[in-house]
Amino acid sequence: MIKHSIVFNPATDYRFDFGKAEGSFIWDAQGKKYIDFSSGWNTTNLGWNNPEVNEAVIKAAKDNVYAPMWTADKTQIAYAEELLACFPSGLNVVCRATGGTEANELALKIARAVTGRKKIISFAHTYHGQSFGTLALGYIPDYVEAIAPLVPDFIQMEYPTDSLDAFLVRLEVYLKTEEIAAVFTEAGMITGWGSMLIAPKGYLKAVRKLTEKYGTLLVVDEVGTGFSRTGKLFAIEHEGVTPDIVTLAKGISNGAAPIGAVVAKKDMIEEHVGEFKPTSTFGWTPLACAAVLRTLQIHKRDKVWEQAEAKGVFVKDFLAKHLTKETQIRDLRGLGLEIAFDISSLDRPGENNGELSTQIVNTALKRGLHLADAGGCIQIMPPLTIDERTLEEGLGILVETVKDVR
Repeated sequence: MIKHSIVFNPATDYRFDFGKAEGSFIWDAQGKKYIDFSSGWNTTNLGWNNPEVNEAVIKAAKDNVYAPMWTADKTQIAYAEELLACFPSGLNVVCRATGGTEANELALKIARAVTGRKKIISFAHTYHGQSFGTLALGYIPDYVEAIAPLVPDFIQMEYPTDSLDAFLVRLEVYLKTEEIAAVFTEAGMITGWGSMLIAPKGYLKAVRKLTEKYGTLLVVDEVGTGFSRTGKLFAIEHEGVTPDIVTLAKGISNGAAPIGAVVAKKDMIEEHVGEFKPTSTFGWTPLACAAVLRTLQIHKRDKVWEQAEAKGVFVKDFLAKHLTKETQIRDLRGLGLEIAFDISSLDRPGENNGELSTQIVNTALKRGLHLADAGGCIQIMPPLTIDERTLEEGLGILVETVKDVR
């Protein structure tokens, strides 16, 4: 898809020319205002154009905008220390990256270098990036048909949503071969590709135990779940698990700059740095680090994760009250302020209907509510700082649209 000589990914469904954004609202180029329930897919967790974050970037621009990758800028050092202090003590070193794709690609390289193994276990219909390696983690076959083959030796399992015990039996069959470098997963839920599946309680802790048993690394992608989105600063806190590697991006800078991070165990990777070579020309510019440092400070100061948890309960209660009799609505679920429900046509009540969800998203847009189209699943991901009045107004538009679109 090409608009204004710019190439767009058709899967993201070009909507309008972007005008401006502030807090929980965005405007198109014609000045129409929308309540935003996307946060740029979990990017602007602190609200669009957060003034404190933007001001930090402006101030940094007066000092220095770039640092070469073989140096350590003072703001990089300050952020690394503040970020690592938020993780369990075993996670004590960070690699620089420019975003989620690069961070996840680097995590794959680390896993292979550290273990000497090649195979990676991940899950079907998950999203971890756009490189050949990260696409191989969770690709939808039709999405990559024209560019295949991808990176070999990736094993995709079905994400566990029912029996955890049965899943663990299947997982152990792979792990006991001692050929698996890493299990690559989000922390108990899927935020990408629109499925937003949630694993049974205890999932991450059980996977951690099995990976330790067979010398396999556990890599947790917190690109979508990090920075208060699920009701904790980081989603690994829900089960108190310490992975070998955690990847970060999206909400890390509140959208103010492209940046990602790979948090890992120093004693595990130190001797292998020369093998996986963490090179990133634009990773962690001083401007980006000013943004992420201020973003993290705001999350900690305001305990934004508590806001996400409370508002998430409000959203689920509201939707359960107003949509329970709508037969095309199934499986209302979520963690924190990452909420979803599946949408079906009335004649096929157990089957997700992507055309119907797209119609709902497009109709809601006309009524002043901006949603991300998740293909048969409606995901609700507003800025975590959204006020309750605006949140309820947006939910009202969503409910009426669902009832109107059949």
